Amino acid sequence: MKMRISGFSLAVLLAMFAVGEADCAIKLHGYITDNMVIQRDAQLNVVGTAAKNAQVEVFPGWTDQVYKGVSDAEGRFDIKVATPSAGGPYAMLVKCGKDRTGVRNILSGDVWVCSGQSNMEFPVKGWGTIMNADELINTAQRPDIRLFQVKRTMSLLPKEDCQAEKGGWVECNPATVQPFSAVGYLFAREIQDSVGIPIGIVNASWGGTPAEAWTSLEGVRSAPDFDEEIRLMEGNAFDADKMTEKKNSELMDLADDAKLPPVSEWKEMPTGKFWEDSVLPKFDGVVFLKKTIDIPQEIAGKPMEINLGGLKDYDVAYFNGKEIGRGKGHKNLRKYTVPAGMVKGGKAELLVKVINYHGYGGFSGKGKLQAISGDVSIPLDKGWKFAEALNFAKMQKKPVAPYSKYYPTALYNTMIKPLAPMTVKGVIWYQGCANVRRDKQYGPLIKNMIGDWRSQWGKDMPFYFVQLAGFGRPMYCQPNSSYANIREAQTKALELDNTAMAVAVDLGNPEDIHPQDKQTVAHRLALIALNRDYGKNVNYEAPKCIFKETVDNKLRLRFDAKLKPRTCAVTGFIISPEEGKYFEATGKLVDDCTIELSSPYVKNPVNVKYNWTAYPNGNLYGTDGLPVAPFRMD
Repeated sequence: MKMRISGFSLAVLLAMFAVGEADCAIKLHGYITDNMVIQRDAQLNVVGTAAKNAQVEVFPGWTDQVYKGVSDAEGRFDIKVATPSAGGPYAMLVKCGKDRTGVRNILSGDVWVCSGQSNMEFPVKGWGTIMNADELINTAQRPDIRLFQVKRTMSLLPKEDCQAEKGGWVECNPATVQPFSAVGYLFAREIQDSVGIPIGIVNASWGGTPAEAWTSLEGVRSAPDFDEEIRLMEGNAFDADKMTEKKNSELMDLADDAKLPPVSEWKEMPTGKFWEDSVLPKFDGVVFLKKTIDIPQEIAGKPMEINLGGLKDYDVAYFNGKEIGRGKGHKNLRKYTVPAGMVKGGKAELLVKVINYHGYGGFSGKGKLQAISGDVSIPLDKGWKFAEALNFAKMQKKPVAPYSKYYPTALYNTMIKPLAPMTVKGVIWYQGCANVRRDKQYGPLIKNMIGDWRSQWGKDMPFYFVQLAGFGRPMYCQPNSSYANIREAQTKALELDNTAMAVAVDLGNPEDIHPQDKQTVAHRLALIALNRDYGKNVNYEAPKCIFKETVDNKLRLRFDAKLKPRTCAVTGFIISPEEGKYFEATGKLVDDCTIELSSPYVKNPVNVKYNWTAYPNGNLYGTDGLPVAPFRMD
């Protein structure tokens, strides 16, 4: 769509830009850049800094009106500008005295935020590649779709301005779309094709991140079981270094209290790779590493440098029981000095306590491991032993590093709150894997998070989310599945107004947590928006079970709309008596809206669960091809 309404001419505004722009003292908020999309028929908050206590003028290219404001004692200004109906391109000039700056190639349309963890971050083509990626890229010359990639940053204190990749907004084309969120782009494309207006899509996502990282301090405070994290933040003035030191000290104390195996049971630890790739797959926790070295008499009484290469995440090193240093980050090569008075000829022991919070741990394989004193070098690359001191998986609550993207509030403060001045249409959200096994916490937490976002973007802002896809070993009966439990917890968000859920349980891959079919995910999200926000006559909901009854040792379920199983047999159900074990059920369609379930192992079935496994096999759909969501009635 290319439209133009009356206002300052583009040519006049562009001519005005040229004067004083290079040395301009005006700095606009990070979301106000060339190529931006502004929310139509709404309000543009022109936010930035300029000279202190000075008049600031805004000349929008879509109107003859000049908007004025005064900067405060810090130079900050916030001027509200009415936005036009869908159209463009426009230019906008911001002027303060002799200083002026401008924004070019602006479109007015709808702005959507896409956020979550890796399945939302998943690019069209890059670290992951969606199906039919090349075809999608070749057809991505779509200048009426604009992309804004929020830079991945973290902080325990809220930030005012946002940071963006590529300098801010970019037009969608084959080059810019490749690293962008596939779900975000595909959603924008379907909305744009259907409605015919410019669409801006803001990508604020980061793989592996839990919901609490995207939630404010108050939102986390009123969710269950975050007392320890809040105590650590408030008790250390939100200083990540102080918090980390405190947390590491607590973990080391716990590790010291652990009962280590006798010397004969210590195992060999390779130094050329992280321990996940060798002896400790998927291990997070505290590990003791030790090595005996022979010190030549010729360097006795001389200082000695210990080089341990890269270690992840944190470590404390000891020489004959005395601390010689501590470090963090696997990119920082460890160099610790043993004072001259501690260096004696003969046998000596190096002991290193390593804390690994998440992902890879231990020796990184980077750097040369050796002890050096003058011209003498002692190799340290072999002969290391290890013992587990503390396995986080066995703790009631897994510790999280305060400096990391996983910590409560860390991403809300830098990637969501700074976007508050931006007026948006709504949010699409794809997240949940990082909160598996914490389903009781997730329900209230996600509602608090939505409340946080709505406090800055409007209490009725649409919030549409994706229920987790299938992943893991296929099983017919898994009544206590942690993945099923988190899917149920996700549905708690539906208790809030103007929320909706796109079901993706049928789109998974048992061996890949990142299924490639992002087209269907985006389509199901777009159906929600097209129906609820654009008035299109499309359905976005599958049938729901509304009634159950036990008849002659069989369980009958009644749905609120017609069903269409993918095969003759109805699959995906497990049933149980009022008290007792669940068993796989044989199912059949009695009529268009009714299913009958039975099992030779269950008399008088009362309880039922559908698609209640990590990787379900249910085949119930509505007549329009949308899958019935996992549910239970017990």
